[in-house]
Amino acid sequence: MARSKNVENGHSARSLSPTTPPSPDKPTGPLSIIIAAEDREVIKVNNANVIELKNACDDAVKRHLSRPDLFNQIHLHTDVRLGLGWSSVFVAAGTALYGYKVDFEKSKPIVWAGLIIYILLTAVQSLYAYFIEGDIVYVGKRKTFFRRIVSERISLSSRTIPVKESTPPSYSLSVSYVRSASGGKSLLAKGKTQRVKGYNAFFDEEGVMDQEAFEKWVGELVEEAMEGKQS
Repeated sequence: MARSKNVENGHSARSLSPTTPPSPDKPTGPLSIIIAAEDREVIKVNNANVIELKNACDDAVKRHLSRPDLFNQIHLHTDVRLGLGWSSVFVAAGTALYGYKVDFEKSKPIVWAGLIIYILLTAVQSLYAYFIEGDIVYVGKRKTFFRRIVSERISLSSRTIPVKESTPPSYSLSVSYVRSASGGKSLLAKGKTQRVKGYNAFFDEEGVMDQEAFEKWVGELVEEAMEGKQS
C-alpha cells in the first residue's frame, strides 16, 4: 500500500510503495521506494567535464540512499577532515599572531612549534583522505526491529574510469554491506558488489541527468549487496 512521507532538502510528498513487505531476511531496499517525477529537481551539468559528472553522480547516490526508511548517512570522514583542517588553520593563525606581537628572538621557539604542528596536522589530513577515506562517497547505517534489533551498515565508493580508445569515461561504483543482529554477534548478510557504466548512459547531450535510470542502476547494485551477493 502506497504511503507518503516528507523528505529532506525541500522535497515533499514522495510516494513510498514497497514491492515486498519487510522481513528479517530482506529489509526495505532502494528499489522499494518510488519517487514521483514531479518531485524531482532537474540536474544539469557540463557533460564535457568529468569532475562535474562524477560529483553529480556522487550527490545523487547520497540523496537516493538517505531517504526515509533507508539509511542515515554517517559523516565521520568529513568531520575528521574538517576537524584537522580547522585545527591547522587555528594553529597557523595563532602562531602568526604570536610572532607578530612578540619579539622575534623570544617568539622563535613558539613559532617553530606552531609551524611543526601545522605541518603535522596538514600531513595527517592528507594521509587520512588518501589511505582511510579514499574513494568513499557514502557511509550509512540503519536499525530496524523484526522480533529483534537488526543493524545494517553500507559503504559506497566511486571513481571515474577514464576514456579508453572508443570507450567513453565511465562511473565505477562499489558497494559493501553488512547486516547483523545481537550487537554485531550474529551475521545475517554480507555482500560486496561493483559495477561500471558510461556517464553517457545517465546524461543526455545537454548534460541533463536521467535520475530515474541512475537510481535504478544504484538500487539494483545495492539490493544485490543486501542479498549477500559478491560481484
